[in-house]
Amino acid sequence: MATDTISGPRVTGRPVPAWATPDAQLGRVWQTLHQALGREPHWPAFDERVRAHLATLRSELQPLYGARADFEAFLARLLQTAFDAWRERAPDLKALDAQREHDPDWFQSQRMLGGVCYVDLFAGNFRGIEAQIPYFQELGLTYLHLMPPFLCPEPHSDGGYAVSSYRATKPSLGSIDELRHLSEKLREAGISLVLDFVFNHTSDEHDWAVGARANDPAYQDYFYLFPDRTQPDAYERTVREIFPDEHPGAFSQLDDGRWVWTTFHSYQWDLNYSNPEVFRAMAGEMLFIANLGVEFLRMDAVAFIWKRLGTSCENLPEAHHLLRAYNALARIAAPALLFKSEAIVHPDDVVAYISPAECQISYNPLQMALLWNTLATRQVDMLQKALAERHHIAPGTAWVNYVRSHDDIGWTFADEDALQLGINGFDHRQFLNRFYVNRFPGSFARGVPFQDNPATGDCRISGTAASLCGLEQGDAHAVARMLLLYGVALSSGGIPLIYLGDEVGTLDDHGYVNDPGKAGDSRWVHRPARDEQRYADRRDPSTDAGRLHAGMRHLIALRRHLPALAGGHLVPFYAKNPSVLGYLRDGGQGGAGNVLVLGNFSEHPQTIAAEVFSAMPARMVDLIGQSAFEARSSVTLAPYQMVWLVPRGM
Repeated sequence: MATDTISGPRVTGRPVPAWATPDAQLGRVWQTLHQALGREPHWPAFDERVRAHLATLRSELQPLYGARADFEAFLARLLQTAFDAWRERAPDLKALDAQREHDPDWFQSQRMLGGVCYVDLFAGNFRGIEAQIPYFQELGLTYLHLMPPFLCPEPHSDGGYAVSSYRATKPSLGSIDELRHLSEKLREAGISLVLDFVFNHTSDEHDWAVGARANDPAYQDYFYLFPDRTQPDAYERTVREIFPDEHPGAFSQLDDGRWVWTTFHSYQWDLNYSNPEVFRAMAGEMLFIANLGVEFLRMDAVAFIWKRLGTSCENLPEAHHLLRAYNALARIAAPALLFKSEAIVHPDDVVAYISPAECQISYNPLQMALLWNTLATRQVDMLQKALAERHHIAPGTAWVNYVRSHDDIGWTFADEDALQLGINGFDHRQFLNRFYVNRFPGSFARGVPFQDNPATGDCRISGTAASLCGLEQGDAHAVARMLLLYGVALSSGGIPLIYLGDEVGTLDDHGYVNDPGKAGDSRWVHRPARDEQRYADRRDPSTDAGRLHAGMRHLIALRRHLPALAGGHLVPFYAKNPSVLGYLRDGGQGGAGNVLVLGNFSEHPQTIAAEVFSAMPARMVDLIGQSAFEARSSVTLAPYQMVWLVPRGM
């Protein structure tokens, strides 16, 4: 083989790219790929992206697998997997790839609005979801997250997170081709499809798990299987229990006496990413899902995906290498695909997963938890502090701001932040738990405890937003509380996400206890079926559903026309009233485009003194209520009132 001192080794008359010259390994991997695929019609575009991202992919995989003798061959096999997916990618998705590469910040728009639902509970099946597209457009959705629709065992599905096949869907929902068709229809309507990538574990009925149970050598190292308790006991000295009600520790015993790592449920087997073939196999599944037309993947349980003896096996550096490697692979084979981090952990650890090279968007669990904290305490101090100190993240990324999700509510604030405000974190969590499960005098909430652990005092909260805000017991302020919570999500910067049903005030469904497959998991109380009566009432202003739906649509419509609400930059505004939250969204134009957001988190009127507004325009207008404000005098907000103030004449 001839060499060139400038360009490096030549292959079939074409020089290896200059980027490969300093690193013979990259050059050899590229050479292997080019020899195998260089004559393929899909190769040129793929080759261009390989040149741009192979070095990054290798640098992220090197700390994980680089010491192996077969590392170079593994890289070549991985890229072959990526090329196979690229070759199968539909032309319209390749066009979307180019569009997204040209406008990488497209998801920062103030027109972005997310919705999330279970397919069966909201619309029956994929065709039912397609029939709801006009409603999604009426609401203003541009992003639809469907809870995992993939094949799962029943009743042990964990709400779809125990996946038996990533290439088949639950028969009751429709076929994989119907899902692909649905994604096309959503895309035509301007709605991005979001699905989960459940990549920490599979169901014990997945073919890989079935093979491992049967001692198939091809799959023995796909999971963490041990012949006795020696290694599990060693790991469990430093690993916490996640679902103590379901099984103690992090392992479950099989019928043959072996022990398998099951961080969550005993029927969910953790994948062994120390085996590079697991990474390659899951990469193939990820790209298959991307080729369905998915534009965002919710990366499930990111904190748990790497294990190392003597550690908590959470948030390890290797987990970040894995995510960045998957991201680099997506840049090569499905560039339109973006990642959403799901890490309900310490705020410092949440932020560590967010970057353009890792997860471009992330749930904002701190803001979510502190919204509920603020409702319970009527004190904005913790939330105001979080907005000031923990809101800003890397350029090219965005928060996903939500009021609640399919999951429970955990109190994930940082104890050190609370202590600075004179709050004991442990004691405060006990108060919040009592408040939201109606064990505190005067509570308006009607939540249900999840994983109540009397030994540790730990507990999380289940409940729909409506039931937690007081609508279930007919509280007069319930609708205003919900609009206030969603008003913060819509105005604080990022992608607001509505759990569908909240916009009409759907209540808890306590009937879940009658289903043996759900009775042991209180989270099903806040996963009710679509309430047809409430959706019918959404146009009736005399009903709670009508008032709530009209209020939500009003806020959404306002947001779409306010460039200041794009992106994530936020400036804290201190109202000097312990019950009033404030922040400024910068709209440029020398301040003319600014939006000042104020929210009263109390059931009593709250006054903001005139001097607080000394640096603001003298005359402002509240876009929500269309009322004028004279900022040189004090301002009084009604119970749970939110205002979006702009200079008069805007």
